[in-house]
Amino acid sequence: MRIYFLGIAGAAMGNAALLLRNLGHEVLGSDKAVYPPMSDKLAEAKIELLEGYDANRLQALSPDLVIVGNAFSRGNEEIEFLLSSKKTSFTSLPEAMNRFVLSNRRNLVVTGTHGKTTTTALAAYLLEKAGANPGYLIGGAPMDPESGWNAGVSEGLFVIEGDEYDSAFFDKRSKFIHYSPTVAVVNNLEFDHADIFRDLEDVKRSFRHFCRIIPGNGHLLINGDDENALSLLPASWTRVYTVGEGEHCDLRIEQYKTTPAGSRFDLSWSGKPWLTVDWGMVGKFNARNAAMACLGAALILDPESDPGSFEAAGIDSFRGVARRQQVKLDTKPLVVVEDFAHHPTAIREILESFRARFPGRKLVAAFEPRSNTSRLEIMRERLGEALSVADTVVIGVARQANSEGVSLLDTEDLASDLQNRGIEANAARSNEDALKVLRERCQSGDDDQTVVFLTNGSFDGIIDRFVEER
Repeated sequence: MRIYFLGIAGAAMGNAALLLRNLGHEVLGSDKAVYPPMSDKLAEAKIELLEGYDANRLQALSPDLVIVGNAFSRGNEEIEFLLSSKKTSFTSLPEAMNRFVLSNRRNLVVTGTHGKTTTTALAAYLLEKAGANPGYLIGGAPMDPESGWNAGVSEGLFVIEGDEYDSAFFDKRSKFIHYSPTVAVVNNLEFDHADIFRDLEDVKRSFRHFCRIIPGNGHLLINGDDENALSLLPASWTRVYTVGEGEHCDLRIEQYKTTPAGSRFDLSWSGKPWLTVDWGMVGKFNARNAAMACLGAALILDPESDPGSFEAAGIDSFRGVARRQQVKLDTKPLVVVEDFAHHPTAIREILESFRARFPGRKLVAAFEPRSNTSRLEIMRERLGEALSVADTVVIGVARQANSEGVSLLDTEDLASDLQNRGIEANAARSNEDALKVLRERCQSGDDDQTVVFLTNGSFDGIIDRFVEER
């Protein structure tokens, strides 16, 4: 089948294109711009990359199917052609994954407001180390495993990141509804994606729909310390295990401590010691990611065996995912970290983890309010609480695109809120200005410093420029 990806440059779309090419389909696609490393990976797979959007070109290519990325909506000329011509079938990426990959597999689907990419990557990595040859699709750039995708084997295991965001402009259901879970992880649950969900109850409603499609011979793994996640229960139609620090949890995280190289903790299953993890990741949230990945991998590999017999080989060497706690520079006077965090909870957890990992240093947070949630005024109070973990905060420019009818975050008010908390804060007029402020702050010679960049975008390239100047 000739399959055309509209929006092929994104991590999930690009990895899916590579996966379907490996399964024998002819694949090509378009995007506004395609950059390395994704452009190199697609070219190596002989996938044709077309820059920009052209309805006449799409008509001439005559694909059998168009997979439409969820960033696209009405007004794009290729979409308008698809709708008006009625000659070419189109679908969303989640629906295509179900059709071509997931419908005949045992699927481990990792959901939750935070930690999906890391947990998915770790579960896939552990299954690879166990010799299972799992298929997987990761919505990021993992360092382990070495690729963001693998086809695996037909009717075998598959690990996929299950996002609650909508599938496409024509399918407003959450992506994970399409993923046919056998083992489902709910890592945590908070209000997010304010552009498509009205409130927390709206988010819960979508997660409840997801939980209802777990089969009777499947498993639901749920955060036992998260009241919002626990509110999805009971789920009497499937087997449920709780994961967390609480004594009531089936899989417990115990004896957590930060170390100079990362962190160390124990996992106990049904009251019995299971694993001791000593790795380079930091934060209790990553300990929970690890616990979920270990239990999910054990159950998808052999649902009838005692999970406590799963060895989780390789977990201590797991390097994580690019742009998740990625240390870009580590010198005595200056440590620079990049992280994808943009939700207030994730921001707070990341800052707390690096405060603990590098004690005695001034902690500087550089925050770009770019996501559809973090750039909204309704998040200002929570962002202030989260960013106040730092000693100094530099706030970049809130993303303006598609802001009609939206009350955008007032970054100057956020800076004032932080100043009222005793935090040194600056609302930059541009991201270039943010870079200037950071330069001045880090050249002052005051104390050793840890600078944490927080963005789900590029911060207009200032992160790498800041590092290169050191």
